[in-house]
Amino acid sequence: MCGICGELRLDGRVADLAHVGRMMARLERRGPDHEGSHSDGPLAFGHRRLSIIDLSNRSNQPLMDTDLDLVLVFNGTIYNYKELRAELVTRGYHFFSEGDSETILKAYAEWGEDCVSHLHGMFAFAIWDVKRQQLFLGRDRFGIKPLYYSFAHGCFRFASNSQAILAAGGVDTRIDPIALHHQFTLHGVVPAPRTILRGIRKLPPGHSLTIEANGRKRLNRYWRLETRPVDHSLSEWDWVEAVHESLLRAVQRRMTVADVPVGVLLSGGLDSSLLVGLLAESGAEDLRTFSVGFEDHPHEKGSEFEYSDQVVERFRTRHHKFHVQNSEVLKRLPEAVDNMAEPMFGQDAVAFYLLSEQVSRHVKVVQSGQGADEVFGGYFWYPRMDARSGSDLERFAPEYFDRDHDEWLEMVGDAYQGPDYTAARVATGLAAMGEGEFLNRVLAFDATTLIVDDPVKRVDNMTMAWGLEARVPFLDHELVELVASMPPEYKTGSGGKHVLKRIARGLVPDAVIDRPKGYFPVPALKFVRGDFLDFMREVVNSKACRERGLYDTGYLERLLADPEHQHTRLQGSKLWHLTLLEYWLQRNVDGISP
Repeated sequence: MCGICGELRLDGRVADLAHVGRMMARLERRGPDHEGSHSDGPLAFGHRRLSIIDLSNRSNQPLMDTDLDLVLVFNGTIYNYKELRAELVTRGYHFFSEGDSETILKAYAEWGEDCVSHLHGMFAFAIWDVKRQQLFLGRDRFGIKPLYYSFAHGCFRFASNSQAILAAGGVDTRIDPIALHHQFTLHGVVPAPRTILRGIRKLPPGHSLTIEANGRKRLNRYWRLETRPVDHSLSEWDWVEAVHESLLRAVQRRMTVADVPVGVLLSGGLDSSLLVGLLAESGAEDLRTFSVGFEDHPHEKGSEFEYSDQVVERFRTRHHKFHVQNSEVLKRLPEAVDNMAEPMFGQDAVAFYLLSEQVSRHVKVVQSGQGADEVFGGYFWYPRMDARSGSDLERFAPEYFDRDHDEWLEMVGDAYQGPDYTAARVATGLAAMGEGEFLNRVLAFDATTLIVDDPVKRVDNMTMAWGLEARVPFLDHELVELVASMPPEYKTGSGGKHVLKRIARGLVPDAVIDRPKGYFPVPALKFVRGDFLDFMREVVNSKACRERGLYDTGYLERLLADPEHQHTRLQGSKLWHLTLLEYWLQRNVDGISP
């Protein structure tokens, strides 16, 4: 787990290591253990290392293989690297390190651009092929690891966050109007390749990109999740056993592939509790768990300790529990925003940031339950969509969109008025998911598109801000492919995640299984009042916000008049959404020269 960056000149000039140095400075927190750079004519690489596998200097990066004339920068973990290594040895390759990074280099030498399809894990990497004078980039199937890039002024640059690319200069920082529409209507999600800034893009999940020194580029999709007709040959119990076996394998992989201890972020919900239970079932010892809670609000509790404590008692984990005051949330909010590669509306981003700070003092790697709701139908809006009639879009939009297009037009200033970009994007996305049942297509679209740029990105950014690697077994691609053809009722039944509840019964406490669906609560960012309201009012009434012209003044005034009752369909604070985007732009973009 690391921070990567690089520059490829497309205009015949030599790459500038000073640019790479500025980018690496913005990646330091992702990789506190080592810094390295490499240049070769038009190409320069930078790397910040978080040592997880093969802690020796042999796995420092950029990783150079002089025999193969290849250079690598890599962020992530390859869970099948030992199996791949053994196969590549039989094919005549010799290894000089014990880590997973070198396996990627040898895989590229053997299979070329198809190397990504052989990798099982989470990854974003770049390989410079000296002989061919071409750059090859790959991103994992679910975009667990970020990869941003820009093309400008005869130069291609890439990095693990947008701040690094902005630091190198020359970026078009104007707002992308299509991305802006997605941001406010699609539950805070801007699907790849767009970002909120016109000059920065991101490599889509499950894709690779090849760029030659003369500027020719080739984008390739190497993996696609398509729903198939429901498999009725398996009974409910057959599905329970198949999912149990696949999930257990995914959890074990993410525990054993590390040369440092691995913990679990334990929220008190079913997903993270089940991870602890499966690890105990597999024989793991000395389990380390971590929980965080916040101040209660009259309308919402601020912690789920009553449930996480039961899991800790059941499995006798080495537990750490943190309680955060509202004053601490507001005080530390600027730091969290500075570490968001893109604006993140989810209120639990700050929660993960503060939790990760504490966890990183004890371990370097944790497992987390992200993805379970999207893969196994855990959210309340899925059955509501399924019960509706009409086109895919007519069933999806009323339950998921934060704002209808009409409200969007009321919200934005004159310069951003336009068509319903989000409706078109969702209709196309759902249609691309194959011919399976509607709900299975929704879940596949969510897992491959929406979750990538909401909770998955959020967890990566907030954990890596403290040099902490988060692994997400519910997004193991073999598990997700298995579940794609499972009957929808085995997902949404029992109030959601029916199959997971069957697996958990008898393993984790019943109270955790039978409790109402919970969320990572930060009530102060949902029911806005007091100091939080003062802060948000100051941001949206600032000179910078007025001059930017993103928001209609009348719409803002309505939100400020009654912020506690202005929520989206999915129960997010509308005022917080507007504030967060503006605050992110002020802290990360304003003052940067194009």
